[in-house]
Amino acid sequence: MNKKMIGYLIAILVIGSMIVMTVKSNIEKNAPSDQVASVVKSDGKNIVGLEPGNLPPDFDLTTMSGEQLNLSDLKGKKVILNFWASWCGPCKAEMPHMENYYKKNKESANVEIVAVNMTNTERRGLKGVEEFIDAYGLTFPIPLDKDGKVERMYEIVSIPTTFMLGTSGEIVHKFVGPMDEKMMEELVNNLK
Repeated sequence: MNKKMIGYLIAILVIGSMIVMTVKSNIEKNAPSDQVASVVKSDGKNIVGLEPGNLPPDFDLTTMSGEQLNLSDLKGKKVILNFWASWCGPCKAEMPHMENYYKKNKESANVEIVAVNMTNTERRGLKGVEEFIDAYGLTFPIPLDKDGKVERMYEIVSIPTTFMLGTSGEIVHKFVGPMDEKMMEELVNNLK
């Protein structure tokens, strides 16, 4: 590559970074306060946020099976909180591992998988989600984020994204990208 080409690439990267930062700033500025995960004191000792040690933002969503799921109700269990969509290739690769792990360890490891479907991004709507669940034989709870509110609260940019929560309800790990069964087992075993 010649010097001129390198100069063009650097300029494109700088301009692209400025655009991303401006768009992110505008989204955060214009989003309703309940839709951006801001750090706030919740009860004097726990902080709500997205960092390890924080309580994750609570939500109440309807699952694909029609049940209400409130994240804070799972306190006392280890939780794999996953964000996914049916069109996502890495999500497709991860789901069989999640189902196998869930079937083998749900009871013995005191673990719950909550796989939040980013329904507002689904190209085929609920029908596509239902076909995906059937095709992969998924049995863990699948809450539907129909308006993208939870996606925004958790600042999901890339999927799959997974938060590992300990029995106290606090975030222990955040993992971006697909996981396999062995990774899930190792991460859950390190949760308290």
